[in-house]
Amino acid sequence: MTDDGSAGRPVRVALVDDQALFRAGIRMLVDSQPDLEVVGEAGDGREALDMVARVRPDIVLMDIRMPVLDGIEATAELLRRPDPPRVVMLTTFDLDEQAARAIRGGASGFLLKDADPEFLLAAIRGVSSGSSVIAASATRDLFAHFAEPAREVPPEFARLTEREREIFELAARGLNNSEIAASEFLSEATVKTHVSRILTKLGLRDRVQLVVFAFDHGLV
Repeated sequence: MTDDGSAGRPVRVALVDDQALFRAGIRMLVDSQPDLEVVGEAGDGREALDMVARVRPDIVLMDIRMPVLDGIEATAELLRRPDPPRVVMLTTFDLDEQAARAIRGGASGFLLKDADPEFLLAAIRGVSSGSSVIAASATRDLFAHFAEPAREVPPEFARLTEREREIFELAARGLNNSEIAASEFLSEATVKTHVSRILTKLGLRDRVQLVVFAFDHGLV
């Protein structure tokens, strides 16, 4: 359920946080952008499930720690539904084990609550387009900190070409397309094509899941 605005409507954003003042500030920021629109709010995870079913946002900004139903459980439930929104976890900690759990469960990344406004807006747009990863280096560090025992590498990984494995490793280390292009003397368009093929072959949705895959299978 994503939209980068190319279909002629703003990206639909939902806010889930138990602090009304925080939600109000984020709403003002998001609604100030012509290509973004807040379409719903909730103060806990249970309210969030009902709200998302009603307004069908593209992106949900989800606080981790809330009463009634926390963001981890609410995210897991949302992602079990057909055509779910992309979920971005909100946290006050750089390295948060709960955020790592949520991302392993399918969330599209995490944002610090005190992130710069421009970074937050860029993150929403990036996640909506499916072409960017939120703070790739931070996501990488998160999984390095909360690493789990490596699981057996699935057979799909063997389908990657040698070049795709090189791109995979760089992306898993947190490099973006332009950095990979400079490192490998390729065009950004070529790197984007390689990343798209890698995601398809491995059955991954985005670069956040690529980072998760790499750490969970001991590939970085």
